[in-house]
Amino acid sequence: MTVRLLLLLGLGVALGPLAGCAEADADEVVLEFWAMGAEGEKVQPLIERFEAEHPGIRVEVQQQPWTSVHEKLLTAFAGRSTPDVSQFGNTWVAEMEALGALEDLGPYVRQSAGVDEADYFPGVWDTNVIDGTLRGVPWYVDTRILFYRTDLFAEAGYAEMPDTWDGWLEAMRAVQAVQPDGGYPILLPVNEFEPPLILGLNTADVLRDGDRYGNFRSDGFRRAFTFYVDLFREGLAPATSGTEISNLYQEIDRGRFASTITGPWNIGEFQRRLTEHPDDWGTAPIPGPDPGTPGVSVAGGASLVIFERSPHKAEAWLLVEFLSRPDIQAEFNALTGDLPPRASVWETTGLASDPYARAFFEQLAHVRPTPKIPEQERIAQTIRQYAEAAARGQRTIDEALAALDADVDRALEKRRWLLDREVGR
Repeated sequence: MTVRLLLLLGLGVALGPLAGCAEADADEVVLEFWAMGAEGEKVQPLIERFEAEHPGIRVEVQQQPWTSVHEKLLTAFAGRSTPDVSQFGNTWVAEMEALGALEDLGPYVRQSAGVDEADYFPGVWDTNVIDGTLRGVPWYVDTRILFYRTDLFAEAGYAEMPDTWDGWLEAMRAVQAVQPDGGYPILLPVNEFEPPLILGLNTADVLRDGDRYGNFRSDGFRRAFTFYVDLFREGLAPATSGTEISNLYQEIDRGRFASTITGPWNIGEFQRRLTEHPDDWGTAPIPGPDPGTPGVSVAGGASLVIFERSPHKAEAWLLVEFLSRPDIQAEFNALTGDLPPRASVWETTGLASDPYARAFFEQLAHVRPTPKIPEQERIAQTIRQYAEAAARGQRTIDEALAALDADVDRALEKRRWLLDREVGR
C-alpha cells in the first residue's frame, strides 16, 4: 500500500467505484470548473470572455458551497471524478498533493508569457509550493491586519499605529484610558485561531524537525503566546468569543472595542456599518516583535489547481492562465472585491494607494504560509483550543503550551510513521 493511499485512508475517505468523466463532443472540449461561494456566483462574465477567446472550449462552472466542498473534493478524488480545474483554499493544497491529486504546474508557468512568479506576493505563492513543486497558482489573496478607531488612538496620543509589539502594547494601554467605561482597546475573539497563530508566526516556526513535531514550547512561540495571553490578563482584550458579540460593528462604532484583527471583507462592512464614526477608522499592518522587524501575518486566499486526472490539461491551463492575466485580475477584483495576488494589479487598479486597502498591500509583502501538511487545519484548531483556555485563565501558559505540543505530536504520529517508512528508517 502506498504512502499516498495510506494518507487517503487516514483522512477518512472511502474509496468508491470508478466514475467516468462525461464525454465531450468531438469538436468541443468541455472543462469542468469548481468555484466556491461568491466567486462561483460572479465569475461567469469572465468565463464567457474566455470562451469567446478560445472557440472550441466550453467551461461548465459548478458553484460549490464552502461549507461542504472540502468533503466533496475528497469524495470526488476517491471516485475518480475530480473536475479539470478548481478553486482551492490555500491550506488544502498540501492535503491534495499528498494524495497525488494535483498536476505539477511548474512546467506550464515556465513556458507561460502571462503568469510571472515575480509579480506575485512571495509568501502567497509559496503556499502552493509543496516539496519544491508548484501545485497551484494564486487566484486571490487575503490576510489579517488591524482595523482600528483612529480617533481613539489619536486621542490617546497615537496618530499612527505603532510598528512594534512594545509600542502597540503601550498604545493599547493609553487607549483604554480614553475609552468609555467598560471599553477594550482590542477584540481578539477566543474562538478564532488566527490571532495567536499570527503572533506565533512572527517569532517561531509552528512545527519542527521537518514538520514532525510541535514547536510550541520553543522560546520564540512562548514569547508570542505570552504576549497574546497577557492582553487578556491585563484587561486589554475580553475573553469572549465572536458569537457572544451581538453586533461587532455597532460595538466598534460606539467605542467599546477600539481595534480588532480581521480580513479584507471588512473594509466594505466598516464603510457601510460604522454610522456614528464613518471616517474615524483605519487599517494598519500587524506590528513586528522588534524594532526594524516587519510584522508578519498569515498567507491566505484561494488558488487555481488542475487535477492530475484531467483529460484536458492543456486546455485547463489556458483557463488558469486566462484568469491569472492582469487585466482579468482587475475585472475579477471589480466583480468580487477580492484582493489580487499580483502586485502590478494593485498599482493599475489604485488599490495600492487606497487608504483602507493600502495596509493589506503592505502586509502581503510580509506573510508566511501555515505548515504545508494535511494536518494543518486540525493543528490550527488545537492552537485555538489551548489559546482560549489560557486566555480564560483555565490553564497557565506552561500548561497550555505543554498540552498543545502533546496534542499536536499525537496528531502527527501517523505522519512521522509514514515519513520514516518512506525513507526506509
